[in-house]
Amino acid sequence: MNLRDIWITGVAETPLGVVTDQSELSMVAGAARTALAEAGLTLRDVDGLFVNYMGEEGSVQVAEYLGITPKWSDSTDLGGAAFEAQVLKAMAALSAGLIDVALITYASRQRSRRLRPRIEDLPLTGTPLMHLLEHPTGLPVPLGRYALIAARHMHDYGTTEEQLAEIAVAARSWAALNPKAFKRDPLSVADVMHSPRLCNPLKVLDCCLVTDGGGALVLTRGDRARDAAKPAVRVLGAAEGISHWHIAQMRDLTVSPGAQSGPRAFAMAGITPGDVDVLQPYDSFTITVLLALEDLGFCAKGEGGAFVQGGRLAPGGALPAMTSGGGLSYCHPGALGLLLLIEAVRQLRGDCGDRQVADARIAVAHGVGGFMSTAGTVVLAHD
Repeated sequence: MNLRDIWITGVAETPLGVVTDQSELSMVAGAARTALAEAGLTLRDVDGLFVNYMGEEGSVQVAEYLGITPKWSDSTDLGGAAFEAQVLKAMAALSAGLIDVALITYASRQRSRRLRPRIEDLPLTGTPLMHLLEHPTGLPVPLGRYALIAARHMHDYGTTEEQLAEIAVAARSWAALNPKAFKRDPLSVADVMHSPRLCNPLKVLDCCLVTDGGGALVLTRGDRARDAAKPAVRVLGAAEGISHWHIAQMRDLTVSPGAQSGPRAFAMAGITPGDVDVLQPYDSFTITVLLALEDLGFCAKGEGGAFVQGGRLAPGGALPAMTSGGGLSYCHPGALGLLLLIEAVRQLRGDCGDRQVADARIAVAHGVGGFMSTAGTVVLAHD
């Protein structure tokens, strides 16, 4: 099975921000057609369909709307990491010859439809651990869980709120260069520190946006990649990891499942963190980025706070990250992982205009889901 001959041949965003004139299904259809056009393909060519968060039996509903009957369908639910995990599953199916064209797609109108759930609306809230250990505290979902993680990192390693704020500032600096970003106005560490405190130690500007949006991504083997209208990007490695659902069962609040997926994806790709030119980490909260940097090996455990200081992740920094503006400033439609892959591809193709990272050859997209419960890491290269 040749996992080294898998390529991303087309990508597209849906409308972003606040979408009131389309449904989620029509948003997916538009993005899918645009991404397939980049790949030199049409909907008739798609025989593998991968979706998440698109309703009950989501892949079936999306397939019906698109008018296709794929040989392979997948609705893997790993939260925001699902799409990186689906890249791995698509690689296996393509390499085995079970499918020829994989379409990964997703759309949400969580902002315009006001879909952010309350704690009592979440699935599995009747489990004994949530009932006995988590609900009685009134811990908000998911904010409270990530606040616990941030607080523990600060306690164990001396990480400061100002260091976390550097991550939000870096994301906003990139967003200022992206015309599609939801928030583009200037942001300073002081602004983050003075924003309302939501759940100690996290403040409003430590938290991602709530927006509408989505996208589509097309993968093929090398024999089909030659037909793409845009330069194809090779998938060098991919891996996934899971650790817990209940925060009470997270063995170490400072270690995410990225410590599983990152090393495996890098090993498959044959790279080290030092080879990465551009990083797209999941930035649901500033602490999510900090743990990704440590768990993927860009710095040692406990050194993330110092690592992000001095604009290291911002334009002109040593490790360009969140180059679209990320979930903190560009778009967060409930599940960001697909948009991370799209931005990574565009950076490698040189399509990013004012925010383009010079000479980008290797990019990493790192998705996270649940309560730091899941992770998916994908390594991409421009040959």
